[in-house]
Amino acid sequence: MSTHPRAGQPYLAALVAAVTLSLSPLLLQMVAKQVQDEGSAHRIEDLAWITGHWVRTSGRARTEELWTTVAGGTTFGLSRTVAGEKTVEFEYLRIETRPDGIYYVAHPNARPGTDFKLVRLEGGEAVFENLAHDFPQRIIYRKNSDGSLFVRIEGDRNGKTVGRDFHFQPMGNK
Repeated sequence: MSTHPRAGQPYLAALVAAVTLSLSPLLLQMVAKQVQDEGSAHRIEDLAWITGHWVRTSGRARTEELWTTVAGGTTFGLSRTVAGEKTVEFEYLRIETRPDGIYYVAHPNARPGTDFKLVRLEGGEAVFENLAHDFPQRIIYRKNSDGSLFVRIEGDRNGKTVGRDFHFQPMGNK
């Protein structure tokens, strides 16, 4: 047996490397699970009920909202409001999976996007939130039992919650 302090180091280094390599898949799984737990327990596939072509009419205005199928960690949407013969409002939308959760990104009238993080998803209701945004701060989607889609945008103004509700009917998609 050697009494030299460095005699066993190559063996020890090889042992540590072997143990580390064998634990790497387990460590990666643990880290991935922790990231999922800290981010969101939901999957974007849980929002598949939003897919389709939705329409609402209010007076002379007609609003359509279209959502693609969920694939590749995203779904894309488009909203347009036509009053009379003129498009008065439009919005590019997307819901995407990120490492820290699921986000709804709105580009009203092609302006830069605003992110709203999914904070609650229960059955057919999803709540997205961005408390730092002026208005809206929350976007709520709910699939009703009759097949219609309810959308609410809301926020706090002067200590009061204010909002706008939109009731959509399916248009040839359900």
